Amino acid sequence: MATAPRLAPSLLASQALAEFSSDVIVGLGQPGQKELPSKYLYDEVGSALFDVICLLPEYGLSRAGMRSLKRYAPDIISRLDGSFVVAELGSGSGQKTRFLLEALSRRQRVNYYPIDISSSALHRCQQELGEMDRVSIVGFERAYLDGLQEVAARRRDGEHLLVLFLGSTIGNFDRPAGDQFLRDVRNVLREGDALLLATDLEKPVPQLLAAYDDEAGVTAAFNKNLLARINRELDGDFDLSRIQHIVRYDEAERRVEMHLRSTTWQRVTLRKARFNFFLREGETIWTESSHKYDPQEVPRMGERTGYRCAGQWFDTEWPFAQNLFFAV
Repeated sequence: MATAPRLAPSLLASQALAEFSSDVIVGLGQPGQKELPSKYLYDEVGSALFDVICLLPEYGLSRAGMRSLKRYAPDIISRLDGSFVVAELGSGSGQKTRFLLEALSRRQRVNYYPIDISSSALHRCQQELGEMDRVSIVGFERAYLDGLQEVAARRRDGEHLLVLFLGSTIGNFDRPAGDQFLRDVRNVLREGDALLLATDLEKPVPQLLAAYDDEAGVTAAFNKNLLARINRELDGDFDLSRIQHIVRYDEAERRVEMHLRSTTWQRVTLRKARFNFFLREGETIWTESSHKYDPQEVPRMGERTGYRCAGQWFDTEWPFAQNLFFAV
């Protein structure tokens, strides 16, 4: 897989560390609920742990996404008229994407642009999809919208853009922020471009809590790795033996929340960031949200952010939907 031109690795690494440091200071310095952006869960260690989570019996979301695309990709692609280039936001390994690329490549040569902030994810994507016939891959190690703007600038006259957002990652935004993100994507698109949006649907609360707090403790390790990452990269001194992984469900917001709770008072210093703070006994750091949707609300979400919903495809084993939007 080719990689789009970019800044020198040392400069990029320095910028990424500065952004990480700034976001950590802001999130942990808040006087109320402390928070850390969920995107920082996915360093090399976190990404590897998440791959294991996707195999766990409690976590059916990834398998539902895989099953639905394996079954419905030809029908989804049949709804697209004309020639399309494909951009994927948060491609990960690209395993699920294969079914869509196979269906599209039966009728045209495909330019596929995976966009991910993780270089290791882009490498796995190349390993997974690099040998596909009639598919050319150029990866962008970028934030979602930055990468999407670069892809949009590369398209030729007459080409449409198909944007894939397959991991139900829209659920990591609260609902107003999710709407704004969809509007931001729409601002990059032209009329007739398409967005395939995956959404995890509402299901019994015990099933949801088990999915984010598995018996083997892999999700707990994944969550706690964020503090381990801060220790590694910012020379921090979190005592991880005094941190618990906590999962909650907010009925009003219809979301699962992951937190890290301190079991004792502890003062934490991040030497490289020149920052220190304290955690009280029982205080939590909010690390991730996963909002769940009613099937009927997803088309309405598209309508108010500049799209028309052209179809929904459902997995019945684990309530989950693939939703095809067209920019209007």
